[in-house]
Amino acid sequence: MPSARLSVVVTRRLPEAVERRMAELFDTRLREDDKPMTRDELAEAMKTADVLVPTITDRIDAGLIAQAGERLKLIANYGSGVDHIDVHTARQRGILVSNTPGVLTDDTADMTMALILAVLRRIPEGLAAMQADEWHGWAPTAFLGGRVAGRRLGILGMGRIGQAVARRATAFGMQIHYHNRHRLRPEIEDELGARYWESLDQMVARMDVISINCPHTPSTFHLMNARRLKLMKPDAVIVNTSRGEVVDENALTRMLRAGEIAGAGLDVFERGAEINPRLRALKNVVLLPHMGSATHEGRIEMGEKVLLNIKTFDDGHRPPDQVVPSML
Repeated sequence: MPSARLSVVVTRRLPEAVERRMAELFDTRLREDDKPMTRDELAEAMKTADVLVPTITDRIDAGLIAQAGERLKLIANYGSGVDHIDVHTARQRGILVSNTPGVLTDDTADMTMALILAVLRRIPEGLAAMQADEWHGWAPTAFLGGRVAGRRLGILGMGRIGQAVARRATAFGMQIHYHNRHRLRPEIEDELGARYWESLDQMVARMDVISINCPHTPSTFHLMNARRLKLMKPDAVIVNTSRGEVVDENALTRMLRAGEIAGAGLDVFERGAEINPRLRALKNVVLLPHMGSATHEGRIEMGEKVLLNIKTFDDGHRPPDQVVPSML
């Protein structure tokens, strides 16, 4: 007799092609709407499923993992970041965790450059004027922004995405600087034309643009705190397409309002969808709804990685994208 199919619970709506393939391969329970599961719904899913497929909107903490049933053996995250999952506790319970690394590198790097251009060239202000029918013709001093070429870009976090941002920024004529937990190999630095700064403080104080491209971990929480933000030049801008928790959002808001920082482009926020209303009101800020990775191609590729991780696990092997605590 054929063995029973894995029971898989998916917490959010995924691209139709991914859901269809998942239903073909496994005993899959899909979400009927796209609302995040409540904590009780997550707890119930973790009691009955062999595999849980969560997203960044699902906080899988130690308390939830403690309620997991004996069947749950894999949390196959739909996304690369796993700071919303207590990987250590899961491992102690014998539950594997996998993610989808590398899929969204180009998409996120593209959005980083889009935000740099939008902030420096004041694109949203021009768009708003056009949509409100408030543009009455060209003027020599209207909507003056800043030239991108020649500016010093300081990249905080030089992993896959940081390096992809560097390659794009080089094409725009920017000077590449970076701070990272580990220095890159000399040949990669040479390829990117990148200068390494061991001291983040020293780099921040000298850059025209700061790009946040590091993950959220206990060591990076508020890495750009009030003290460090004050080191930025008054005409500098900051862009974040990584994790909102890396930046002290209240301190950033105060400094933007006071003109101590020239501008910001943010695709992520410290409290998720709860955005500081004072931040929304600022004209020198470009805010996006966490859409840095939102491409059809990227979302499909994420789903394919999730499917591969589950299928490999089902075949009795280690998922190719298993996350272990030492990686965090």
